[in-house]
Amino acid sequence: MNFNAPRAVLGFCSWTHDSAAALILDGHLLGFAEEERLNDNKHTRDYPTHAVDWLLEESDLVPELIDTVTYNFRAPGYLAATRQLRHQLTDPKTRGRALPRAASFARVAARTRARTKRLERLFPHASSSQILHHRAHGLYAFASSGYDDAAVLVVDSLGEIQTTTIARAHRTPGGGCTYDIIDAIDDPASLGYAYGAVTEHLGWRRGDEEGTVMALAALGDPDRFRDLMSDAIPITDTGFTLNPELFPVRVLSRRFARVSTEFITRSCPPRDNGPIEEVHRDLAAALQERTEQVMVHLAVRARGLTDARLLCISGGVAANCVAIGKIVESGLFDEVHVPPAPGDSGTAIGAATAAHLDRTGKLATGIQDRCYLGPAFGDVVLSKNPRPGLTATKPTHPAQYLAGALAAGAVVGVFRGRLEAGPRALGNRSILASPANPEVVKQLNDTVKFREPFRPFAPVTLTATASDYFTLPQPAPYMSIASSVTDLAREQIPAIVHANGTARVQTLTERQNPFLAEVITEFAKITGIPVLINTSLNVKGKPICGTPDMALDCMLASGLDAVMLEDWWVSK
Repeated sequence: MNFNAPRAVLGFCSWTHDSAAALILDGHLLGFAEEERLNDNKHTRDYPTHAVDWLLEESDLVPELIDTVTYNFRAPGYLAATRQLRHQLTDPKTRGRALPRAASFARVAARTRARTKRLERLFPHASSSQILHHRAHGLYAFASSGYDDAAVLVVDSLGEIQTTTIARAHRTPGGGCTYDIIDAIDDPASLGYAYGAVTEHLGWRRGDEEGTVMALAALGDPDRFRDLMSDAIPITDTGFTLNPELFPVRVLSRRFARVSTEFITRSCPPRDNGPIEEVHRDLAAALQERTEQVMVHLAVRARGLTDARLLCISGGVAANCVAIGKIVESGLFDEVHVPPAPGDSGTAIGAATAAHLDRTGKLATGIQDRCYLGPAFGDVVLSKNPRPGLTATKPTHPAQYLAGALAAGAVVGVFRGRLEAGPRALGNRSILASPANPEVVKQLNDTVKFREPFRPFAPVTLTATASDYFTLPQPAPYMSIASSVTDLAREQIPAIVHANGTARVQTLTERQNPFLAEVITEFAKITGIPVLINTSLNVKGKPICGTPDMALDCMLASGLDAVMLEDWWVSK
């Protein structure tokens, strides 16, 4: 333990995608923000200027008072790819890409070193560190779970050279923590890479619209391409691999295709904004089925290697809520936890947590059971007409007023309190609607969100009433798990039931979000249904609204009936 403990630790995800920053102050997580929510550039790779400025202002610090800056990748880890060069040069299936692959990983190692140097220049009195990417993912997942002992499964596209890791995490006396990676799968075997490659092949943006492919999968028949996916992603005793004849080995450059000519021949031509056909639905279904099989297989392996009864899952593939649901349904673990921000943005918290742990021997506090970690705008004052065509008033009882509007069929944005962490709106930057009318799905997709008609909408309900509508055997506070629905759900709230008979439910207690819990309660008094549709306050292609101006822009650009902006009711 270092008795010169850092007072202020800034963790970064930057210059790759999903930039974010987190600040641990005096051993407690003060805050975390994703830059896209503040600069209005979805998946931004920019340095998180707005997030850092907010964190410094909240903590009354200046850059010179930051003790430690830490980055969410380690440069030496990328160089492991160069050690694969000899083998890949001798294999005809990989020979053509072996040299550019090794060179690309070496370039990224150099860039990672340069990025750390840039942080050192921005914070001249701070020490710096680089954190193994999967350790950042995993430590954040474990710290946010509140578990004392757990297996941790991290599955993503790429962290340095690792794509899948299994760890054992354990809280120790005195507030410490051990985190031991006991098994790893290295690139080019990458489930995230494969899912992204097929997402791109099907005409959606890799690294952004994998969820669209997951939704489309429910409408297809996996049987058509089941053999293709089994050949492309073989399952092994120690995990899985990728077939380089179908998914060519990765080169860290956009100039290299991610699916082969043979894959195209055996599936379909690349879709380029054309109509969605049965072949596309079937390919998505086969990809999703194989992803679920691999994820359950990895969970089985994590259970066997750790003998733990609790599981934390993180990494980009952890956003696949249907696969997470399959793991929960398997009964392998007593409970499964996915953190609010399982993707790379969350590694800003993980990097700061790791750096603080390394320096002090203690696990930072303030991470467990927290998702509302970003900026709040409770002092916002609106004029009577905040934008041309908009009117702002202040209802006496905001939650009751909102519930009444929802019961009457209104679609309403909510912008209240601190900004959520992660890809799911959890009530503070949400669009709410009544789930009782099946036609609301078409309205939301066509006139509010401007997205594909097959995309489902998630429900939020109180934890106490969740079992009436969903079969999920555990809480799901971060909307991370797809659950089967009950007959009552099919009867009363058909709008939230997807084609595969599931819903990505958010369960909620009054402690977690008092305002949203009150709205649900008031809505239930009127309708008899303690469930609402909860989707993110944004339109397709834009980030979740992180500022009042973004919320007002969203309202003007969409078919929203109103926005509850703090205690202001803004309507057209």
